[in-house]
Parts: sequence; C-alpha cells; structure tokens
Amino acid sequence: MIDETAPSQPVEPSPAAPATAAYAPAPEPRPTWASGAPTQQTPEHWFEPAPAPVPVAPVGSSRRGSIVGPVVAASLLSAVLASAGTYGLLRASGALDQRAAVSTTVAAQPAGITQKVTIDESSAAVAAAQNVSPAIVTIITTGSASDGNGFFQGQDIPATGVGSGIIYDPSGWILTNRHVVTGADQLTVRLKDGRDFAGKVYGIDTLTDLAIVKVDATGLPAATLGDSSAIKVGETAIAIGSPLGTYTNSVTSGIVSALGREITLDTGATIRNLIQTDAAINPGNSGGALLDAGGNVIGINTAVATTAEGIGFAIPVNMAKPIMAQAKAGQPIARPWIGIRYVSIDTQVAKQRNLAVTRGVLVDGGRDQSGVVQDAVVAGGPGATAGLKAGDIVTKVGGVAIDEAEPFEYLLVQHAPGEVLQLTVLRDGRTITVNVTLGTRPANP
Repeated sequence: MIDETAPSQPVEPSPAAPATAAYAPAPEPRPTWASGAPTQQTPEHWFEPAPAPVPVAPVGSSRRGSIVGPVVAASLLSAVLASAGTYGLLRASGALDQRAAVSTTVAAQPAGITQKVTIDESSAAVAAAQNVSPAIVTIITTGSASDGNGFFQGQDIPATGVGSGIIYDPSGWILTNRHVVTGADQLTVRLKDGRDFAGKVYGIDTLTDLAIVKVDATGLPAATLGDSSAIKVGETAIAIGSPLGTYTNSVTSGIVSALGREITLDTGATIRNLIQTDAAINPGNSGGALLDAGGNVIGINTAVATTAEGIGFAIPVNMAKPIMAQAKAGQPIARPWIGIRYVSIDTQVAKQRNLAVTRGVLVDGGRDQSGVVQDAVVAGGPGATAGLKAGDIVTKVGGVAIDEAEPFEYLLVQHAPGEVLQLTVLRDGRTITVNVTLGTRPANP
C-alpha cells in the first residue's frame, strides 16, 4: 500500500504544511534499507564516507620476448588485405560500436601464419566521459555528528562527507541527492578542472531523494538532459561520479536492468519509480549522473544494494525536471499534492481485491506500520474537497492512462501546485471525471 502522506512516496502533502525553504534543509538521520527484503537491504551509505586511503594490492606482471620468423612478401600482403576486409565487415555490422576494443585474428595466406589485428574505437562510454565529465562535480560537505561514545563529553564533532552532483545550468545550478547535503553546515563544490566554489542548498525535494545546490559562478559546463521516459531495458547505461570521495569523475558502464523499481527505507519511507542498472555505483557516486549512450542524463545515481553485485538505482531525470525548473526561475521547490493514500494496481492486486481493472491506483487507507487505521482521503485535502472517496480507482491523470511505464506519481509530478488536474475515476462500476485543484506537498506530510 502506498501512503501518499509518507515523505518519500508519491503521495501528496497537506496544503497547510510549508514548502521547503530555500537554503535551509532540515537535518535528518540518513536512512538505510528496511530489513527483510531479499536482495534490496541497504542503500549506499546515506551519509557518504569521508575520503580515505583505499588499500590497493599491486598486481605483478611479466613480460616475455617473442620471436617472429621471416614472412614472405605474399603472406604479409595477404594478411593486410584480410585485415582490411575484416575491419570493413566489423564496421558495417556495428560491432565496433560496442564498449570493448575489438580484437580479431586473421589467417595469413599461403604461409598459414596467424596475425592478431586489434582495432580500438571510441565507444559510448569514452564519448560520454569526454563530453559530460566536466559537468559532474564533487560535493564535499562539512557538518557535525554527535559522539555516541561520550569521548567528547556529548559535544558535536566535525563530520565530513563526499558526494557528487550534476551541473544542469551554466549559471551554477547543480542537482544532487538529498542525503548528500542533509545536515551539512558547509558545502564545497569541486569541478573536474580543480576549481572550488562555496555551495548553498537552494532547496530540498519533499517527494524524492533530491536537492538543488547553487554556486555563484557563470559559464560552467552543463550536462545535457535526456528523456527518462524513452529509455528501454537493456540499453547502455553509463554512470559518472566520485566513488569513495577519492576517485573523482570515475566512469562505469553497464545496461538499464529494469524500470519502475522501488526501495523501502528503515524509516518506512519509500523511493519509487527508480531505474535499476548494473553500472557500478558506489558510496560517493550519490548525486552523479546516469547517462544513455548519447551522453544525455537519464537519471541521478542514488543507491546500491550492498548485499548484492550489479544492483544500483537512479532517480529518473524526468522526475527531477520540475524542481530544476522551479529553482532556475527563483521559485520555492514545491511538489503537487492530492491528499490520498493508495495502492498501485497490477494483475495480482486486481485478482486479490476482485477489481475490474488491472492498471491504476486504488484509493485505500489501510494501516500504518503500527497497525493504526489510516484514512484513505486526508480530511480537508485537495482530494477530499474534489469529492474523492475510499474505494475509488483512478485510471487516468490528465487524460493519460496509468500503467507501468507511466505510474501515478510520475504523471502527477509533471503538474504544479495550484493547477486544476482532471482525474478519470472508476466508482461503483461507472467512469466519472473528478477535477482536483492540486495542493502543495508539505515537507513532512
């Protein structure tokens, strides 16, 4: 069941609650994944570790001489011609567009000598690194952490963390993760070229693990934003960030493993609609970019399953675009809110609850983690004012059908507080239209 009033769920806030204040994020403990999930147990360190030396074992190598016998002119010519032909075939087939260098073996005729011809081509990862890396920054945070052992007599001691960020506008606008900057007293934004800028938190997202940071600079390199709704499972994914706070602007690559994933934190909050990738994401990568093969930002690296390999998560960039635009326009960061609790409907839920549809959201309160019954529609909220009721099934938002590719919260965040949104609702076997004036999601719904 999805609680729209939970901080990280696509549920929505009460109008009474204030929108996030600029430059004033409220400190909060860094969450970890809730126990009990089979493969998704703990996100990456929600408070990024300070840079520390990483032990590296030297790798021994040996070099051996080789003896190549004399080769007649005809054999050399044959090898060259065969190599050229092979290259042409590889280029035509697209094999040279893959990530790794291509190595092919050609048999020289007539002498029968085997000659290896290695062809190195620029791949998507190489191009992305060259074009996008300058727009990926390292964010060094300084805050305070209480000494739980009492060695400092209850005083706060300095704590340093490191994360990553994406310059999305040359005027110094940076997108990062909320958990990278939460609790920080001071931010230092370091560019790839070594320049440092003092950063300020412009605002914290109330819906996802995102934040906007601003530095006083112009003419900065900016990343190109892609369309996360257009990505497909299996396509190339490239991650850039500063793992461990030491290896800045590191590039890893893999594929988009899945879409629409969700992870639940031990606080009970849920981050939903995530991109899953096997591109390596490590502590310090938080806030960095996940790119497509064209070097366009499709996601913001957020978490990794520490009990498994090759399972990382990124927030789709389309979820971030509304707050990025608000920041550039000088507006407070605000998310829309209807004020309902709901359950996403799939085939299994439809069968269990005997529903007439297999896609949409069921307005349903249910119980919280303590077993307390919750209202399906928040009293006095936008949904209640519009006449939404428990048991309603919302099938469309603004005329767009809710499905796996475009879930309810994804469609909702594309609209602004104060906007009148038309919902298509199935109630008691009849389809009706409900017009809701969206409220503003509070920081702590």
